Amino acid sequence: MPESLDDYIGDDNPVRVVDVFVEELDLVKLGFESAKASTTGRPAYHPSTLLKIYIYGYLNRLQSSRRLERETERNLELIWLTGRLRPDFKTIANFRKDNGSAIRRVCSQFIVLCRDLKLFSESVVAVDGSKFKAVNNRDKNFTAAKLETRLKHLEESVGRYLTDLDRADREPSAVSEGRVSQLKDKIARIKDTMQSLNEIGERLKANPGQPISLTDPDARSMSSQGVGSGIVGYNVQTVVDAQHHLIVTHEVTNVGHDRQQLAPMAQKAVETLGKDKLTVLADRGYFSGTQIRDCDVRGIDVLVPKPQTSSNKAAGLFDKQDFVYLADKNEYRCPAGERAVWRFATVDKGLTIHKYWSSACTKCAIKEKCTTGKYRAISRWEHEEVIERMQTRLEAMPEASNVRRSTVEHTFGTLKAWMGSTHFLTKTLPRVSTEMSLHVLAYNLKRMMKILGIQPLIQAMKAQHAMI
Repeated sequence: MPESLDDYIGDDNPVRVVDVFVEELDLVKLGFESAKASTTGRPAYHPSTLLKIYIYGYLNRLQSSRRLERETERNLELIWLTGRLRPDFKTIANFRKDNGSAIRRVCSQFIVLCRDLKLFSESVVAVDGSKFKAVNNRDKNFTAAKLETRLKHLEESVGRYLTDLDRADREPSAVSEGRVSQLKDKIARIKDTMQSLNEIGERLKANPGQPISLTDPDARSMSSQGVGSGIVGYNVQTVVDAQHHLIVTHEVTNVGHDRQQLAPMAQKAVETLGKDKLTVLADRGYFSGTQIRDCDVRGIDVLVPKPQTSSNKAAGLFDKQDFVYLADKNEYRCPAGERAVWRFATVDKGLTIHKYWSSACTKCAIKEKCTTGKYRAISRWEHEEVIERMQTRLEAMPEASNVRRSTVEHTFGTLKAWMGSTHFLTKTLPRVSTEMSLHVLAYNLKRMMKILGIQPLIQAMKAQHAMI
């Protein structure tokens, strides 16, 4: 057997990357509690030790504080990493709970290292969101509609049980005494449940439109692509670099859709990468005219396919794309070659919409292919040219959809495989955000080890620290 513990850990062991990365961090500047030792009292565990434990744990699918406690006693890599220290699970759990902001800054610090190594040279990223399960069960998440349905089912159950009891009163021989006792117990339990649900209903009335989750108050019920496969959880947004598939930035939200996430995530990516120009790829769920314009104003080129929601096209009529806008005349040319001129402007949901139609509609020979009404009206948003420019960029990059899928979707698949069937172990949005940051940090560390190799990555970390 080796005489030294260090002999068990080879030079190409990933645990050495964790050790160097944490040792090169300025934990005081990052905001970790107890980074400065107190002059009195029993010395606490240094935050570097606990941070190493967590990073190692998330690299090796060990997210539970109790499992990490056990590993510090038997895992040679972790024994070497901690210098034979063995903090208990409560100390480990409290570190994650009390240092959430600092841990999230550590995740950002690693991206700074990647940026300094010139790994983000292509200026193309992909953004996407995915639903991750919270510890809150679906049965403990309530909206007004779900509560009404649940109460209705319970009332029907009580009705069936009362009918059985009435039958037992009329014909005692038809129902055994044991069954009667069982029915009475069931009715009593259901009434207790209904009382609890009525109390939840009062809370819902006090906060209309706000759902209630009993286990994790910040978790929300979210639908997914599969029918009947909704979950109670969080919507995790990530921006992934298209060149090396590193997670540039991320955000945990409890909003179930992506329509308002494009501009905020794109701006965070610009700030993180330090780029003047950036191309952002996204799917149809991010399509929002105002969000696309916000990105355009900031100099960010976004490529988002437009959802195919035209009722006219579905009915076999001409689509809006069949009408050509003439910017110099501020009018449209219809498929019949007639002029559809500006008529008026209106405000719909805060957006200024211009309306156009042609006076020749009533006599048009192909009217039955265009509209079922008297005139075919064309709507145009006041900033429609932003959408048209984006569409031109999309046509010039037909591979954008494939690039987006291959860049960002496998990232979510990898993270969820690491997390297991229960994605998050913590509760409330701030703590879940901390937990997600540890997963992202572990993912990026593994990617960098794959890209550069163990020893080159260690040397790069030391070189960056020397420059600082």
